[in-house]
Amino acid sequence: MEANACEPRYYEMLEQLQVLDFALVELNLYLDTHPEDLKAIEQFNQLTQERTKLANQFQELYGPLQNFGRAYSKCPWEWSQSPWPWQV
Repeated sequence: MEANACEPRYYEMLEQLQVLDFALVELNLYLDTHPEDLKAIEQFNQLTQERTKLANQFQELYGPLQNFGRAYSKCPWEWSQSPWPWQV
């Protein structure tokens, strides 16, 4: 049984991905001006691992987050199915 995009977990996972993406962008910007900050680099790497794991879980349940080779698709081609993550 394929998970439904209307499930509360769908939105919870998308929100958590947004939180991680925001933190990663902020850390990236900080590290551009503080490239020797080991704690920030460690935090960036940890959050990158968390984001990758969560994104993989999300995609297994609900389909791809990004196209053009940044996410796998099941058969049939999942990009013809909506809603897409940016539509919710």
